[in-house]
Amino acid sequence: MLKKINLLLALATVVILASCSSKMKEMKPEFFTVTPGVLEVVGSEIPVVIDGKFPAKFFNKKSVLTITPVLKYEGGEALAEPATFQGTSIRGNDQVISYDNGGNFRMKMTFDYIPEMEDAELYLRFVVNKGKKTYTIPEVKVADGCIATSQLYRQTAATANIAMGEDAFQRVIKQAKEANIMFLIQQTNLRISELNSDEIKELKAAIADIAANYENKVIDGVEISAYASPDGGFDLNANIATGRGNNTSKFVKDELKKAQIDGYVDSEYTAEDWKGFQELVAKSDLPDKELILRVLSMYNDPEEREQQIKNISAVYSELTSEILPRLRRARITLNYQLIGRSDAQIMEQYAADPKNLTLEELLYASILTDDTKKKEEIFNTAIKLHPGDYRAYNNLGVLAYNRGDYNTAASYFTKASNADAKAPEVKINFGYLELMQGNVAEADSYITMGAGSKAGDEALGNLYIAQGRYGYAASQLEGCHTNSAALAQLLNKDYSTARTTLEAISNPDATTYYIKAILGARTSNVSFIYDGLKNAIRLDPSMAKKAASDLEFRKYAQDSTFKAIVE
Repeated sequence: MLKKINLLLALATVVILASCSSKMKEMKPEFFTVTPGVLEVVGSEIPVVIDGKFPAKFFNKKSVLTITPVLKYEGGEALAEPATFQGTSIRGNDQVISYDNGGNFRMKMTFDYIPEMEDAELYLRFVVNKGKKTYTIPEVKVADGCIATSQLYRQTAATANIAMGEDAFQRVIKQAKEANIMFLIQQTNLRISELNSDEIKELKAAIADIAANYENKVIDGVEISAYASPDGGFDLNANIATGRGNNTSKFVKDELKKAQIDGYVDSEYTAEDWKGFQELVAKSDLPDKELILRVLSMYNDPEEREQQIKNISAVYSELTSEILPRLRRARITLNYQLIGRSDAQIMEQYAADPKNLTLEELLYASILTDDTKKKEEIFNTAIKLHPGDYRAYNNLGVLAYNRGDYNTAASYFTKASNADAKAPEVKINFGYLELMQGNVAEADSYITMGAGSKAGDEALGNLYIAQGRYGYAASQLEGCHTNSAALAQLLNKDYSTARTTLEAISNPDATTYYIKAILGARTSNVSFIYDGLKNAIRLDPSMAKKAASDLEFRKYAQDSTFKAIVE
C-alpha cells in the first residue's frame, strides 16, 4: 500500500514538473487587440497600439518571452521595439506574468512609412528563453495595413495655389501737398512775403499741374487748419484763429478758381495750439524743456496756462522768439489722386511699346489675360526690361508648376532666388516642390521661411497635412476650395465640411474625385464611391490600380459594381 502511495506521489510530481517545464503554447490572434484595426499612415509614420492578454495557465514560470512587432510588406519588413515579459520564477526587471492568473500588457510603437507598406501585414514574432534554451513560437498576424490616404498630400500639393509674385500696381494713389502761411502776433492778414514763400509757390505749381493733367490727377479737396499760439486770452485767440482760417480759405479758393478747378475747401481752427506748443518745446534745445512742460501740464484751465506761459516766456526768451511765432499759422493740405492707366490703356501700351510701362504695370498686365502663353510673354518681357526683379522669374516658375513641368519650375525658382534670396514667395514654392517629393523636413524649412507671404497660410495647411497635424491643417485651410482643404477635412473626420469643399472646387481633377470616393466609403455613401472612382479613373487611368488595393474600399472590394469600375 505504501509503495502504491509513493508511486502515485511520484507520478503527480512528474506531471506537475512537466506542466511547469513544458514549452509555451502557440499564441492566438484573439489574445491581441490592435488599434487601429486597419493600420493607417499619419504624417510619415504608422502609429500602432497593441493590447494583449496572456490567459491563465499559459505563461511558464521559468521563461522569458520577447515579442517583436513586425510589419511585413513586399520586398522587406520593419521591426518595432520589442517588449519582454518574464515568469514569476525569473529574477529580472521585465513585466511579470502570473502563471495562475495570466496578465495584460500594452505596446505602443510607430513604423516609418514607405510607399511599399501600403500593402502590408502586421505580425508578432515570439522568442522564448528558458534557462539555457531558446526557441520560437509561430508568428501571429494581428492586423492588415495600411490605409495611406494621408499620402495624397503629394497630389493635392500639385493643385495648391502656390505663391505668385504680385504686382504693386495702384490705379489710384492718394497724394497730399502741404504748405504753411505764417502770421504775426495777433494778426490775421496774409502778408505778401508769405504768399511768395517757397511752400506757397510749390502749392500753386501743384494746383497748376493738376489743372494741366486733369485726366490723371483729381483733387479730393483742400483742408485748412488755422491756429493761434496759447499765450493770449481764449476768446481773442479764437477770433484770431478764425480770421486766419477765413483769409487762407479765400486765398485757396481764388487759386482754384484761377486754375478752373472745382474743389471743396474745408477750414477749421484751433484757438490755442497747446499740443503744437508741447511738440515744439520737446524738440527744442531749451535746457529746462522737460521742467517747463511738466509745470505747464499742471494747469488744466486755459487761462491759468496762458498766464504761466507768459511768465515762463519772460524768463526763457527762446519761447517768445522761436517757439510761439511758429504756432501762429494756417496749414494748407491739398489732397488729390494720381489716376493710373486703365486696363485697356495698359494693354494698348504693352502692344505698342512695353518699355513705356512701369514694372508694376507690366506685372499687372499679366492678370488681364487668361492666355498662359501671353502671360509667359509678359513675364519674359518684364525680365528683359527689369532683370533684377525676382517676381517675373517666380511667376514663370508658377506657370511651369501648374502644367506639371516641375524641373522647369525649379529652374525658374532658382533664378528668382538668385535675384532675391529672401523672397518669401520663392521659399513657399520651393517648399511645395519638396512636399511633392515627400521631403517633409525640407518643406518645413522652406515654408516656415515664407510663412509671412500671402500664400503662407495655405502652404502651412499643406505642410500640416504632411506632418499628420490634421486639425491644424483643416483650420489653416478653412475657406479654401482646394483638394488640400478637402483632404485635411477628410483626415480630420469633418466629413460634412469636406463634402462642401469638394462641391465648391471649380476645376475638379482625378484627385478631387478620388477624395470624393474615399469620403463616400467613410460615410457609406455608395453613389459617392462609384461616381468618384469613375471620374477619377476617367481622368487618370492609374487610379484604377490604386483603388483596387486601397483598404479604404475594403468593404466594397467584392462588390460587382466596384470590380467592374476598377478592373
